[in-house]
Amino acid sequence: MARPAQQLPSSSLADIAFMVLIFFLLVSTMDQDLGLQRRLPPMPDPNQKADDVQIKRRNMLIIKLNEADRLLAGGSQIDVSMLKDKAMEFLLNSANDENLPEREVKTIEGFGSYPVSKGVISLQNHRGTSYEAYLKVQNELVKAVNVIRDEFAMANFGKVYINLDEDKQRIVREAIPQNISEAEPKDTGRKK
Repeated sequence: MARPAQQLPSSSLADIAFMVLIFFLLVSTMDQDLGLQRRLPPMPDPNQKADDVQIKRRNMLIIKLNEADRLLAGGSQIDVSMLKDKAMEFLLNSANDENLPEREVKTIEGFGSYPVSKGVISLQNHRGTSYEAYLKVQNELVKAVNVIRDEFAMANFGKVYINLDEDKQRIVREAIPQNISEAEPKDTGRKK
């Protein structure tokens, strides 16, 4: 009489494979995506009428970044290292220049009246702009706002913005808003 062929038990192999999979999931690291941290505006009310917001020319600083990563700010070509100072000059308008943004006196809860800049920085870039150049421009713009916020916080609360409690940070954000607008990237060099 012939003996049946021996078979290996496959249930234990599946258990071992499962344990190895769990082990690698626990000890491996995942790549983290880099990006910009932004707080998006709240969703508009669906019943709200769409009004075109008109911004006076003097209240807008247009920054363009082309496919060769050249930077144009306020109509003149500048280096990225000069952008922070240009943005700060625009937002502060300390000399009340008629070519720089207007200020609107607003009442800030917990602080009082303060002249808030109506300035908006509009960033426009070409689809061919390198991500590195785009990030450098974004960093300089955010750095300009952060320096102004730190100066305001030191003058009024004796601490830099990051060291303030949540309520005082809200006051600083209302007094020094971060109004950076981004237009959709353009393909200026292509023929259709």
